Amino acid sequence: MRLFSGFAFLCFLLLSPATSHAQTGDATHEKELDAFIEKSMNDWKLPGLSAVVVKDGKVVYLKGFGIRTLGESATVDADTQFGIMSTTKAMTALSIAMLVDDGKIQWDDPVIKHLPWFQMPTPYLTAEVTVRDLLRHNAGLPDADFLWARGDLDTRQILDRIRGLKPAYSLRNSWQYSNVMYGAAGEVVAAASGTSWDQFVTTRILKPLEMKNSYATLTQSLASNDENRSSPHFEIAGKLRVIKDVPVDRVPAAGATWSTARDMGNWLQFLLAGGQYNGKRLVSEENFRELLTPQALVPADDFYPSTALTKPRWTAYGLGWFLQDYRGKFVAMHTGSMDGRTAIIGLLPDDGLGVYVFGNADHVEIRHAIMLKVFDLYTNAPARDWSTDLLKVYGDAKAKQDKAIAGLAKSRIANTRPSLPLKAYAGKYNHPVWGDIVITERNGKLGINSGIGDENQGILQHWNYDSFKASFGDGRYGFSLLQFALAPDGSVASLAWENSDNYRFKKIIEKKN
Repeated sequence: MRLFSGFAFLCFLLLSPATSHAQTGDATHEKELDAFIEKSMNDWKLPGLSAVVVKDGKVVYLKGFGIRTLGESATVDADTQFGIMSTTKAMTALSIAMLVDDGKIQWDDPVIKHLPWFQMPTPYLTAEVTVRDLLRHNAGLPDADFLWARGDLDTRQILDRIRGLKPAYSLRNSWQYSNVMYGAAGEVVAAASGTSWDQFVTTRILKPLEMKNSYATLTQSLASNDENRSSPHFEIAGKLRVIKDVPVDRVPAAGATWSTARDMGNWLQFLLAGGQYNGKRLVSEENFRELLTPQALVPADDFYPSTALTKPRWTAYGLGWFLQDYRGKFVAMHTGSMDGRTAIIGLLPDDGLGVYVFGNADHVEIRHAIMLKVFDLYTNAPARDWSTDLLKVYGDAKAKQDKAIAGLAKSRIANTRPSLPLKAYAGKYNHPVWGDIVITERNGKLGINSGIGDENQGILQHWNYDSFKASFGDGRYGFSLLQFALAPDGSVASLAWENSDNYRFKKIIEKKN
């Protein structure tokens, strides 16, 4: 999702009825789970989905439902390609664990031991941030997703810029989810192994696990020319549309991997066997255990809204995994989200139970409902209609957001004008970390460019005084407000995104010859 999408709508999407393709599993559980998924897909308006369940070392459920692409007839099956997005982080953490086994890394090595060029915002952070800190999201940085969302910076360029950020908190004193720090972890993997992150993941994880239809990056997935591929969908202006995939290949270790339900069944078997596959150990028991050990407490406000129903007593982050309790049991799980796509993985290790779910529409939280349904069904826990209950949770959240947007609209001061002619706002604006933003004026209208790709091109509409409403690409993100500030001489000095000094871009004054 784009960084500046504060007023984007939660999506509840339109689709035609789903079809299913049975594969394997216990007949009673299979029938109940089939019915739950089919009804839930209809309630949540999800075009296509695939799911796999592993219990006691065996795949007991493997199915596809619905269609790959809205308006087309091709159906989803167990071999349909989906992005796994942020569930990739578990593979990155596993890669580090393997390199610890190899004696090439220690969990608490300073990052600069492996990346001498790596600089954090302060000398103290540069010296003290460890490999473990990168993986547990507590290295002190604020959210820096805009750096890779721009689309014009590679991983090294992104990491070179974080030195200009202001620390968000003291080292290990809080928790802030950070894709960029996982990008740094991928660079550590590359430096310690002597090969790229994607090559390491391919040779040390995907191939040994016989994940024959899985790829470390979107680029590799597209190069396979596999026609059995799902499309991402997004509700825009009340209508569900097919959109283009947004690549994460610029920070691949954070979420670039692609796979299928069948292949993820192998991944689940490996995880539930404690790091073994087909009797062969790929990572030591000690270092595998480290991945699922709580490393940092996660504040309730930063955990998933589903906890309003599951009511865990504790929430934490391991190394590439969210951790919590559920019905007195230990749960390791993680979601994956990118424009138009969703994924979730959930493990009950003590019960030998795991589930993976893919979806092809934006932030449709049927994934949480299916995970919880599987947990209950395969442990003989009391049944609950998680889909209906979560629809209310997310529906209430959407209503609250809609109310906030309506309140913002009411606060707009009508009949005001910009201080200057529109052409005076045109020009290049720069932030030392976030880079350039270009404002253009043409035929009495302002445009904005904040990177490459359609999703970074937009238009500005006057809001009030020197504030403008920015809408990007196809409008999927809603809008953001930009506030221009004037210098003492009356010229435009800067623009701030959502009136935040953390995102204030200074106008570049071109020198005249």
